[in-house]
Amino acid sequence: MSDSNKRYVGKQVYLRPITDSDEDTNNIIRWRNSDVVRPYFIYQKPFTVEGHRKWLETEIFSGKGFQFIVHKIEDDKPIGCTYLRDYDANARKAEYGVFIGEVGERGKGIGKEVLTLTLQFVFDELRLHKVYARAFANNMPSVQSFLKCGFEQEAYLKDEEFINDEYRDIVLLAKINPDELKQ
Repeated sequence: MSDSNKRYVGKQVYLRPITDSDEDTNNIIRWRNSDVVRPYFIYQKPFTVEGHRKWLETEIFSGKGFQFIVHKIEDDKPIGCTYLRDYDANARKAEYGVFIGEVGERGKGIGKEVLTLTLQFVFDELRLHKVYARAFANNMPSVQSFLKCGFEQEAYLKDEEFINDEYRDIVLLAKINPDELKQ
């Protein structure tokens, strides 16, 4: 489990571990239920306070996953989150996810910076071998961001998910710990 006070600091943003505060919960619910975030997630059902608290209890605070709130450095405003789910300490891998919930903060390179900071945590602290992510195939900004950060496309899954009465293609991307590749 990560140190609850540790922050990962970049040029524009820093990451801090999520808490069970009402502020963190309310932000997550507001962001995930927004029309600019929800369409990019496989899980499309509305988020609730109860559902989020259950996620925190069963996944994050139990050590099965990790979640961070993204803050802008200049004004300390929370603008999104990043997380690792399906953490497998034995196989040394986890699935990565991110969203920038504040619309005005998109297109500024923040997502790439968040990914870079999260990879520091993944490879330097958790010592994972592999981190992977899923993205809708038509979400090119997300796919391109992963590729720019050294992820490789491992699979293109045709008609993988049935969402809102249509089948959606998924791209599976992954990055192996670069320190292990040097050995």
